[in-house]
Amino acid sequence: MLKIIFLVLMAGGLPVAIAMAGASLLYIALTQSSPPFVVIHRMISGIDSFPLLAVPFFILAGNLMNNAGITNRIYNFALALVGWLKGGLGHVNVLGSVIFAGMSGTAIADAAGLGTIEIKAMKDHGYDLEFAVGVTAASATLGPIIPPSLPFVIYGMMANVSVGALFLAGILPGLLMAALMMLTVAYFAHKNGWGADVKFQWPRVLKALLETAVVIAWPLILWLLVTRAGMPAQLTVFIGLVALFALDRACQFQAVLPIMTPVLLIGGMTTGIFTPTEGAIAACMWAMLLGFAWYRTLNFKTFVKVCLDTVETTATVLFIVAAASIFGWMLTATGVTAAIGEWVLGFTKEPWIFLLLANLLMLFVGCFLEPTAAITILVPILVPICQKLGIDLIHFGLVMVLNLMIGLLHPPMGMVLFVLARVAKLSVERTTMAILPWLVPLLGSLVVITYCPKLVLWLPKMLQPDHRFCQQAHRRRRACAHAQPGRGRQRRRLRTRLRRRCRPQTRASAARGQFHGDPAARRPRRDA
Repeated sequence: MLKIIFLVLMAGGLPVAIAMAGASLLYIALTQSSPPFVVIHRMISGIDSFPLLAVPFFILAGNLMNNAGITNRIYNFALALVGWLKGGLGHVNVLGSVIFAGMSGTAIADAAGLGTIEIKAMKDHGYDLEFAVGVTAASATLGPIIPPSLPFVIYGMMANVSVGALFLAGILPGLLMAALMMLTVAYFAHKNGWGADVKFQWPRVLKALLETAVVIAWPLILWLLVTRAGMPAQLTVFIGLVALFALDRACQFQAVLPIMTPVLLIGGMTTGIFTPTEGAIAACMWAMLLGFAWYRTLNFKTFVKVCLDTVETTATVLFIVAAASIFGWMLTATGVTAAIGEWVLGFTKEPWIFLLLANLLMLFVGCFLEPTAAITILVPILVPICQKLGIDLIHFGLVMVLNLMIGLLHPPMGMVLFVLARVAKLSVERTTMAILPWLVPLLGSLVVITYCPKLVLWLPKMLQPDHRFCQQAHRRRRACAHAQPGRGRQRRRLRTRLRRRCRPQTRASAARGQFHGDPAARRPRRDA
């Protein structure tokens, strides 16, 4: 009955959030299964979550980057690096989206920000408008795959998995998607006989390569100073930032500081300096520092406008999350999720078949629902099945987000489709036909990501080892300590550190300044 009410409301043209909340309220009112205030209670509980604080701050960071002139710097940097290739502006479009994806976290911000500049530039250089719209739409899907990512935050909260691990998991698949898109651009350039859009100039290319080298070398040097030289982490990062700003001022770099945004986020989260939620706040502070103090392209009037836009977008996203929370709870309470799980497991118990069916389902749902609503509805249904089949939830989260991003490119609910149709002043039908050839690299990436989980999980396992690996490392250290006779004092110190690290501190022992499991805690006091 709940499903029927929801489908009727959706067919009536109501927004998806109102349809979900209204269907839940009508079902409770008709069946008298629960008091009506449960709807409000569950909606508030759905957004009463610390990780969701990252949502408004990531949105604000993306809006600040869009309005601070950062997009022009990214475009000029990408033009200097790859604009001299055949079909140069197509490659610039993809590379610019890769860079901007590390700042915005949403596909719509990428399409509306860089898309406006890129489509106009490609049109002025004589490219077909349909090709410009198609490559812009395809590259916009990189926004939520390369960290930071707003859908990853929502999925991590719903599926109870690490948001930082999801961010790390999106790096290699995002680069794979970008490579396939650039190969597609090269194919169209060879087919149509397109040449380069800017002349190859060694000084311009070398400066772009120097900026790329600085972005790669800066975190590596800091890591070596902290881990090898033993310097304090916070002091080292502060000195490194001062040196980076001084180098940017001296060399007049185009986009080093904006490109550093994802580097700072990933580095801070993997080293434990801040959580993903705190990382979103750090991204906002970084964007404000660049916009107000360094580049001086932001003013108070623009900042107020950006904040109002952020409030509007955040309210929309969180209302969808709240409505989906009560709807997902009702699906679970009425047994719909359990019935779907039993049906799927009765149909097949092979993970690869389930992933194939899940991809088809998510591609279909993505054409009708906004990604936030789709994630909050599908996670309670599909995640329990993944757990029973042994599918890694981080891997499945990336598969889900990519499916829903592809859904943004198609009617009737594809938001990227409508944004680009408005920017390029094309009809929705012509925009849809322009996007169709670009489904080849997107679906090819989806197949590789779905059935090659090692590509997704390699970075999270390398940079965030799980507890089992830590226990094995502790056992190896203890074995090495016992294998070296004559070092009793070092062995005792090592055992004490391992006990303190692996066993929790009780309240009573904390009050005495002792740790549970320490031999010193069992010795009688001399004054007793």
